[in-house]
Amino acid sequence: MPIEVAGLTELAEAYADKDPKEIVKLALEHYAPRVGVSFSGAEDVVLVDMAVKAGSRFRVFSLDTGRLHPETYQFLDKVRAHYGIPIEVFSPRAEAVERLVREKGLYSFYRDGHKECCGIRKVEPLRRALAPLAAWITGQRRDQSPSTRSRVAVLEVDAAFSTPDHELVKFNPLANWTSKQVWDYIRRQGVPYNPLHERGFVSIGCEPCTRRVLPGQHEREGRWWWEEETQKECGLHAGNLRA
Repeated sequence: MPIEVAGLTELAEAYADKDPKEIVKLALEHYAPRVGVSFSGAEDVVLVDMAVKAGSRFRVFSLDTGRLHPETYQFLDKVRAHYGIPIEVFSPRAEAVERLVREKGLYSFYRDGHKECCGIRKVEPLRRALAPLAAWITGQRRDQSPSTRSRVAVLEVDAAFSTPDHELVKFNPLANWTSKQVWDYIRRQGVPYNPLHERGFVSIGCEPCTRRVLPGQHEREGRWWWEEETQKECGLHAGNLRA
């Protein structure tokens, strides 16, 4: 049975320090099979691994922007084969991409900022992916972006993607974890990962908007590096910008 919205804040406080596996289990108990794991990076595969081992039905979806690294596309197939699960892939509307490229070219984000391109290639497809779901599970961590994710709760109403007719609940089981804890789990459990991580890529997005980071640099410095530091969100977690 879905969790009562009025009790979400209290439940989030109760689960604030719980192990991520318990938070994943909570999501599956209340929302399976109408719960999805948003899949793109290392954190997300950790969540897929936890959800598979929990034994409940859930969906996995990924956003194909059309600008991903070849290694990322290969990684999707590797995860699909490793867990024997379908991965639903959502692509942007062709007409919207064509209009953007026709009017502004392929690299307008370097000049105009990434929000317009991300809105077409990520946010709109995400709305379609979330439409049939009652809840989704994300790999957000508070230390990924201190300026926008420092207050991420382990459980919340997704104000950015809920509508008057569709209350969407968002679980962030890894909110309290560090990158080291994520990678400790990956190594310990034999979880597949994107080979780009071995080449200095920490936070991986679209190929033109992602670069390696140097030792000592924060992971988000490899994303949209030409833009102002405190606004490094693509819109998938738009509610964070109010934090």
